[in-house]
Parts: sequence; structure tokens; C-alpha cells
Amino acid sequence: MKRTIIFLALMLPSLAFAQWRVGANVGMSYNHPTIDKQYMTDLVYKDRSGVTFGLMGQYDFNDWLGVRAELNWTQKNYRQTRVVYDQQDYKYTNNYLLMPVMASFGFGGEQLRGFCNVGVYGGYWLNSHRKGMDFNNVSDYTYDFDEDVDFDNDRDQRWDCGFVGGLGLEYHFARHWGAQVEARYYYSTTSFRKEQPHLKDKRYHSTLGLQAGVMYYF
Repeated sequence: MKRTIIFLALMLPSLAFAQWRVGANVGMSYNHPTIDKQYMTDLVYKDRSGVTFGLMGQYDFNDWLGVRAELNWTQKNYRQTRVVYDQQDYKYTNNYLLMPVMASFGFGGEQLRGFCNVGVYGGYWLNSHRKGMDFNNVSDYTYDFDEDVDFDNDRDQRWDCGFVGGLGLEYHFARHWGAQVEARYYYSTTSFRKEQPHLKDKRYHSTLGLQAGVMYYF
């Protein structure tokens, strides 16, 4: 009984502070593909920017520790060119639905605070689109294309997961309202190309997000 009373006494300050908040964010993404080109040494894969936006919810246990969950639409885009053929240029737009779950550590004053988010995420590759130009060797001409990419269940890995972390600033500008800016980094541990029986074609995304958002404190 004494232990229970002591435990409740220690928890009272945290319970008194405990607070929910919800919000929305929007920003840009910048994706870096890591691809094993095998024997195709003349292929060049380049980083490409995109957009990100979503909803968030956070439960703060006290003034320095909380847990945050989000549901974000994030683009993981990249560009593919070929050294031998100047006319070959593919620009890929890949839309992902991501759900990061993170511990959120806050520090600083009451109105202006810094924070650090660390956790894991799971996601799903919604769709893919590509546009650009290519070269027809047989007929010796270039052509443009702008098309959706059909998924191949034997080739494409639709599920995505990995680690996520971020640093940012928070400004509490009203009793129930605040704003945040954050630099976010997603490190994928899942190849978006499935491993074939006789071909190890590993491909990974590393994505930087720069986002701003508003929050409502209950």
C-alpha cells in the first residue's frame, strides 16, 4: 500500500502536466536513392525533390517527454540518366503513405522550445509515375513519355519501413496554439526492389524532409 502511494505521489506531477495535441504539417522532401547498378555502370541515379504533408498527434507526459504518431503523404522521387545515351532521362515520382511513431524530447523555455524526435516508421508505396525521354536504337530517334508505372508483384516491394529522426523548433504563440519547423530524416531498411532468385538487386531510399506545421493543445 505504501509503495502504491509513493508511486502515485511521484506520478502526480506528470499526470498534472499530461497533455494531448493534434496538428498538420506540410513541406518538401529530398530523396537519395541507393541502387546496386550491377553491370549497368553507365547508369546515373540522381537525387530529386518532392512534397510531404500530413497529420500528427502527440501525447506529452511532461514538459520534456512525449510520444508522437503521424500519417504522412511523402514523395520519394529520383532521376535516372545514362552516360552513353544523352537522350535517356527518366524522372520518377513515387508517392508513399508513411506512419512514423516517435519519442519526442523537448527542451528550452515555455514559449520557444527545441525538440528532437526519434523512432521508427512503416509505410506503403501508393503509386509511381515517370516522364522524360528515351532513345530508340532500332529506328534511331528520340521520343518523350509521360506515364504511370504499373507495379510488378514479383519485382516491386510496396511495403516500406525503417528509422526516422528529426530536429526542430516550436513556438507556442497562443494558449491553445503552437507552430513548429522541423528537419526530418527517413532511413529505409527495406529495399523497394525485391530480391530475385539469381539477382541481388537491392535499392533503398534515404529521404530528408523540411516541414512546418501548426498544432492545437487541448
